[in-house]
Amino acid sequence: MRIRSKYLAVAIAATMTPALSGCAGAGSFVGGGADAVTIAIISNSQMQDAIALSDRFERENPGIELKFVSLSENEARAKITASVATGGGEFDVVMISNYETPQWAENGWLTDLSEYADRTPGYDEEDFIPSLRRSLSYEDSMYSVPFYGESSFLMYRRDLFEQAGLEMPAEPSWEQVAGYAATLDEPGETSGICLRGKPGWGEMLAPLNTVINAFGGRWYDENWNAQLTSPETLRAVQFYVDLVRGHGQSGAATSGFSECATQLAQGRTAMWYDSTAAVSVLEDPASSRVVGKIGYAPAPAAVKSDTGWLYSWSLGIPTTSDKPDAAWKFVSWMTDKDYLEMVGNELGWERVPPGSRLSTYAIPEYEQAAAAYGPPTLAAMEKADPENPAVAPVPYTGVQFLTIPEFQDLGTRVSQQISAAIAGRISVREALEQAQQYAEVVGETYREAQ
Repeated sequence: MRIRSKYLAVAIAATMTPALSGCAGAGSFVGGGADAVTIAIISNSQMQDAIALSDRFERENPGIELKFVSLSENEARAKITASVATGGGEFDVVMISNYETPQWAENGWLTDLSEYADRTPGYDEEDFIPSLRRSLSYEDSMYSVPFYGESSFLMYRRDLFEQAGLEMPAEPSWEQVAGYAATLDEPGETSGICLRGKPGWGEMLAPLNTVINAFGGRWYDENWNAQLTSPETLRAVQFYVDLVRGHGQSGAATSGFSECATQLAQGRTAMWYDSTAAVSVLEDPASSRVVGKIGYAPAPAAVKSDTGWLYSWSLGIPTTSDKPDAAWKFVSWMTDKDYLEMVGNELGWERVPPGSRLSTYAIPEYEQAAAAYGPPTLAAMEKADPENPAVAPVPYTGVQFLTIPEFQDLGTRVSQQISAAIAGRISVREALEQAQQYAEVVGETYREAQ
């Protein structure tokens, strides 16, 4: 569905800033010559590795100079959205996700990259993990290509389970996880589990939405009637809030991905359900005290199983770029099989961007480095089904988000209510009654469009 003008105006107004600032990465800084390619990129570790290695690209392509604008995630979402939606043309390459890609492709904002991939020898678009390839496509063509991908799984301290005489099943249920959390909870020392409670559509709602799906809940029925006060959704959210309040980490209402990563890496929690990308922290001796002690299990089930999410940081080329051929040369370099080999050989196999290409998991060195977490990551990504996220039919796609333009605002508003319930300021029912009102406003606009 095409983004309606009033919501687009709101989104742009919220994200526009007077200037596009950001940290300058490695690569050449030029004044906008004919072959200068400007790249807006997220400032996390894997992307910083790409910037550090970019001099290889420039040596191989002497007619192209790279300019990186490295931004925090929130900054990047705002500034990239503002630039692309208004046709600003500041960037030749943008780092986006499977949330933006199909919507922006439908609006004509992104270049068809399958056409470029077909003309690039050895690029092998079919090597991308199928679920990820589909999520970055519109009308059977890819409009961004994955740099790395992720799903979600349950991470747990194998040593603590062994000491307590517990054994994690191959496919745990949420009720089992709650029981383990109660057994392993040591107040003041080790919490039974860590779960995000920090407000944000990309923070707490990411894991919580998979729990809602697992318990048979959904955001909307097939006719866009809001379902946030349905018995299934109420049960799921009540379960999540009770679990984190009863056996979770202190300060849960302000804990996001980073805070929970620290909790597990420093040995202060027994379990954590979150992104498969967390392994870069947990298995790194420089940041973790529990290297080699973590087990990995699929996203817990309830009424529904296979509820892990699907997410990718990917690279797209706005249709406003006046140098798409040069931009594609860089995009294909950064997402090619050879790049992954280069990272492994030069920086270490634990730093290879995970979850993009099937062939990565057949590299012997990577198989050895990722023996504990590689197979469950690949399995979770292959099973993720954004087209059918819930038990009952839904009119939207997406597992941990809804692929509609309003979700950034709607999801954040709903998450604020649930975070307040985690903090004990309101009840879960009160939180969902207010959330239902927010969702009904959005749902009404889609019903009117039917």
